[in-house]
Amino acid sequence: MKDTFAELGFGPEILAELAALGYEEPTPIQTAAAPPLLEGKDLLGQAATGTGKTAAFALPLLQRVSKMRPAPNKPLILVLVPTRELAVQVSEAFHRYGRGLGIAVAPIYGGQDFHRQTMALRRGAHVVIATPGRVLDHMRRGTIDLSGVVSVVLDEADEMLDMGFAEDLELILEAAPETRQTALFSATLPPRIAGIAERHLKDPVRVLIPRDTSKKGSMPKVRQTAYIVPRAHKIAALGRVLDLESPTLAIIFCRTRLEVDELAERLVGRGYTVEALHGGMSQNERDRVMKKARAATVDLLVATDVAARGIDIEHISHVVNFDVPSSPEAYVHRIGRTGRAGREGVAITLAEPREHRLVRNIEWSTKQKIEIATVPTPLDVKARRLDLTKGTLREAVIAGELDGFRTVVETLSSEYDLMDVAAAAVKLAHEALAGSAASEDDLQIPTYESFSRPEYPPQRPYTDRPQYGGGRYGASMQGGGMQGGGMQGGGMQGGGMQGGGGMTRQPGAMHQGSGGSMPRGGPDERPVYQKPRDFMPHQGGGQQRGGGGNGGSGGDFNASKMVRVYIAAGRLMGMRPADLVGAIANEANVNPRGIGDIEIADAFSLVELPESDADRVVTALRGATLRGRKVVVRRDDGRRKQ
Repeated sequence: MKDTFAELGFGPEILAELAALGYEEPTPIQTAAAPPLLEGKDLLGQAATGTGKTAAFALPLLQRVSKMRPAPNKPLILVLVPTRELAVQVSEAFHRYGRGLGIAVAPIYGGQDFHRQTMALRRGAHVVIATPGRVLDHMRRGTIDLSGVVSVVLDEADEMLDMGFAEDLELILEAAPETRQTALFSATLPPRIAGIAERHLKDPVRVLIPRDTSKKGSMPKVRQTAYIVPRAHKIAALGRVLDLESPTLAIIFCRTRLEVDELAERLVGRGYTVEALHGGMSQNERDRVMKKARAATVDLLVATDVAARGIDIEHISHVVNFDVPSSPEAYVHRIGRTGRAGREGVAITLAEPREHRLVRNIEWSTKQKIEIATVPTPLDVKARRLDLTKGTLREAVIAGELDGFRTVVETLSSEYDLMDVAAAAVKLAHEALAGSAASEDDLQIPTYESFSRPEYPPQRPYTDRPQYGGGRYGASMQGGGMQGGGMQGGGMQGGGMQGGGGMTRQPGAMHQGSGGSMPRGGPDERPVYQKPRDFMPHQGGGQQRGGGGNGGSGGDFNASKMVRVYIAAGRLMGMRPADLVGAIANEANVNPRGIGDIEIADAFSLVELPESDADRVVTALRGATLRGRKVVVRRDDGRRKQ
């Protein structure tokens, strides 16, 4: 076992820089990865963020090229990363480690001035740290030449694949010399990663570093808890959990930018300092948010997965999944942002009752138990706030310097009981500390102790219980029956279940309101995902529930006013109905309830939209990216590209 950087084979220049930076001994990933990389061997490494992975490949590669001089536009080292934030972080690391070697480092990513990047490449850069899309832009314009590349690193390769960069990576690797050294790092190793390794790595050294390297007998670094909460109560439940946990800095993951903005606004109302982070922000706005987070002047970051990729802040104490991640890999990436540098982290997941399979799948894949807890009650939160007030008062007593306030106490104690005076002071301190969050929270949230039926407070009248079906799938229960598409008078009306996500059974198909569930047709047909025509506006200005029923007056939904939009992205790009619905809703600000059938083929998709929204959607999606790529979007005219 090599316990020092000198024993790993680093030269005096790099050792001097490491000493100046305060690095005393290598981490496990650095010990395992440095020797083969120094020898020029290919490497396949599985290691999470926060394990010292960047230094593990930066240090040996810097030493390899320290005596070389790069030609204009021909870098020696190419590091590919999924996001601009990570590109900046890795670039800063290379600059720090290579300061004494005269190494030129050039970060290139979207959102930065293209001319400045071109000038940096023209001056000659030893190291280029880049996002795949921007590398391809430079390759097409002839401003970067990969023929002189000595080493290529794919950092967070699984993230790049999840973002749709698979084809870009293939093009870039094919343009680099076959004699190059290649290192691939990933937090997880799904089959797609194994496929890239098999095609582009030559007899690689394999390095596996578990994320939690705690000593035997110690507690896990991340405490994992799930709260089972109906969607209608999620924001209230989250507020209580945060009040109880009192995080130093928490990052809360949401699925869409609209959800990010709404949740951030609601949490500000509870007295937290909150910043949002999503793909709709400019680079300057993102930099401002990250600066505040690193300076510890913000309590909560609310972010989408894509916007949060590459975030590396050591003092994140809590990670909150406002929705259960769609895959175990996404869960691992999210919670990997807490519990670093020997600190204990907390991972909290808010799961809807129907999401039990997703939670169990995460447990099975990670081989870790997620504790199921009940949502704190208002009394729990109040007791926690009083504990915080008591702790603050205790610190004030220990700190002393109270002589200036004794005269007030002595004066009041001559008029009132001393305990009453102290209690009044505690009350004022408590209200000042709690701020606007101290308002009474009387909302009754159903209690779940497992993924089964909820338990309600016994004193609550039956008719006042929270209604099932207020979310996307169920039907409202009123007066003992189901209305607007539920059961009424012993029969079914309205064509299915109410709630913007009911299910209607038709011959040969099952249609589900959340953007589609089971495909219609035989194995040779394109799957068609249909949504029920509920909650469509009618001429009276109100809302009509699909199928007539009890939904109010107004004519039936007019399907002749729907048109189809062609999008050149299909199954081969990993496109799903949820991706299309989310892109249309977020980029074009279109109500997702108005979206009709969705057909997904191998190379393209067709989406049915109201005539009035079609042009706006086409314009918005042409300026956006789907799965990390720009795609052709137009009204469907019958032309197909399969």
